[in-house]
Amino acid sequence: MNDFLLWAIETVQSVDPVLRTIIAGVAIMLETSILIGLVVPGDTVVLVAGMGVTDVWQGVVLGAVVVIGALAGESIGFWLGRWIGPHIRHSRVGRWIGEEHWARSERYLRRRGGIAIFLSRFLPVLHSLVPLTVGMSGFAYRRFLAWTLPACVLWSGIYVSVASLVAGSYKELADKVHYAGYLFVGAIVLFLVAVFVVKKVISRREERHMRENGDVVVDDRAEQA
Repeated sequence: MNDFLLWAIETVQSVDPVLRTIIAGVAIMLETSILIGLVVPGDTVVLVAGMGVTDVWQGVVLGAVVVIGALAGESIGFWLGRWIGPHIRHSRVGRWIGEEHWARSERYLRRRGGIAIFLSRFLPVLHSLVPLTVGMSGFAYRRFLAWTLPACVLWSGIYVSVASLVAGSYKELADKVHYAGYLFVGAIVLFLVAVFVVKKVISRREERHMRENGDVVVDDRAEQA
């Protein structure tokens, strides 16, 4: 396993840092833009790109580009919502998403305001619908950016830091500890489980808040479909 993981990490690191960074930025832009985030695994691409980081400055640049990509994607969603939001909502793709999710996004924004924008970056489905919903709501773009920017910075910082630290630590341990590969895989799995749990906790708390305010909540199983 050690040989395979070293090969995988070195392969990622062998990719030109500029190209690697651009790919990550474009992937997260697609992941956060209009509904594409439901099918594009931008977070996975960022994790892989983060494993290729070999120094602090590469990490800083990658993190900054990921933030810019996320903001660009969410801005696309916002302005499309402002210009043609209702058309998208009633299109074939909008109907595939489900009217209940659109309605939930509207209620969520109405109840929580800017906090809904911040937290939606960490929630399934809503992270793609909220920018569109905000655009349709008449919410000021400047105010939208004020809430989504810190969420994007936090998200980017966590993913890039964890990926680069885990990959760097593994390369140091690979020649000294024969089970270093299992530690590497375990660390990545632990991180993904932690992300899943945090998303679940946030989602549950927001659902409880909505119930307490008399809103109808979509079942998690339907949300993940």
